[in-house]
Amino acid sequence: MENMIDLKNNGFVGFKTVAELKLDMSSVTDFPGVYVVIRNKISAPNFLEVGSGGYFKGENPNVETCLLEKKWINGEKVVYIGKAGTSLKRRIKQYIDFGSGKNVGHRGGRYIWQLEDHEDLIFCWKPVTDEDPAIVESQMLEDFFIDHCLRLPFANLRK
Repeated sequence: MENMIDLKNNGFVGFKTVAELKLDMSSVTDFPGVYVVIRNKISAPNFLEVGSGGYFKGENPNVETCLLEKKWINGEKVVYIGKAGTSLKRRIKQYIDFGSGKNVGHRGGRYIWQLEDHEDLIFCWKPVTDEDPAIVESQMLEDFFIDHCLRLPFANLRK
């Protein structure tokens, strides 16, 4: 899935920016499912030394910008693929809250909060009720991994 049209054709909905979701989460479903975070720009990002991510369990969410530069995939818009086992609304809210500096459990995907333009990132989601969202996420990550020369999306740290 390379672009938003592909995601839409595969049942993804939403396509809301971080800034929009901070103001209103009402469009996000309470169903389990998968979600994708997109940076809809081709240009290389600017990385922040200190991002906006929260210190969950006292752990610094920030990494050296040289690591972010190595992890970045030039030209790729998908920066994170995640799952919600029970509620997309709850899980995406945790992710947004973590990125707002709150002490919540969503360290996975934390690299996006060191992107200077993280407020412009786009979240889309797909309710998954007929199979385990973890299996759907795993397959999406595997497909990405194969399509991108054995690399995961920028902010995914493990398959």
